[in-house]
Amino acid sequence: MTRTATQAPASNDPVLEARAENRVWKKFRSHKSAMLGGALVVFFILIALAAPLLPIPDPAATDWSAVRKAPSWAHWMGTDEIGRDVMSRLIWGAQASLAAGVVSVGIAVLFGVPLGILAGYFGGWTDAVISRCTEALLAVPFLILAIALAAFLGPSLTNAMIAIGISATPIFVRLTRGQVLSIRQENYIESALAVGLPTPKILSRYVLPNVLPPILVQSTLTIATAIIAEASLSFLGLGQQPPAPSWGSMLNTAKNFLNQAPWMAMWPGVSIFFVVLGFNLLGDGLRDALDPRDH
Repeated sequence: MTRTATQAPASNDPVLEARAENRVWKKFRSHKSAMLGGALVVFFILIALAAPLLPIPDPAATDWSAVRKAPSWAHWMGTDEIGRDVMSRLIWGAQASLAAGVVSVGIAVLFGVPLGILAGYFGGWTDAVISRCTEALLAVPFLILAIALAAFLGPSLTNAMIAIGISATPIFVRLTRGQVLSIRQENYIESALAVGLPTPKILSRYVLPNVLPPILVQSTLTIATAIIAEASLSFLGLGQQPPAPSWGSMLNTAKNFLNQAPWMAMWPGVSIFFVVLGFNLLGDGLRDALDPRDH
């Protein structure tokens, strides 16, 4: 079998690597929606990181003289049912949402990629056991599994991230396994086996670098899904616990005041929409930029 364009061995030539990186970056920059997505993601990350430095009120501070006040110069996004500043809670809540997205996907990658490599490379009973367990988890809808695990572990942001990470792990197992099955048949892998190269070296030098691009794309897209899942869990009382701010818990409270104070629901809803949109656009752009068929 001839070497395909999608699974080429990693080059050790720094000049070729630099040219490849330049081609990827040039293609990514030409993808306008991807640049928009990247800008949205960077904006929310900067807002979350800058929360302790910004001159905003304490997100847990109550003001009974300013209950459910409409947006004004004193409170740019209004106040909630006990007089807390919505903008302050929105900014601090970004930390919980982004942390949940990144950490939960990190958990999924940490466990899913090695299991996928083992299943795809070694095959046999190893592949059978890992694949059957993966299929069993995939048979349960992602959000339902996350809710069940979060309810079992107990309500907290940490447990919510663990639940989301475990629920997303089968996605990365299946993706990695499929990539490795394709790479396993390439000539350069067969040549490495023929010269007696140790298995760990084959996996680290030839297999892992070639599965990283699709894993990166999937990770970006899954972060968006994880943010929605964290908001859903917090909405149900299984994520970030009050009085700590979370977009999902803010929506849960706001549902009782949609007629009297619609801004309480509008701002966290808009924030979830734009941060998820940003990660999805960024993921689509990375997928197009990293596609070796266009290089």
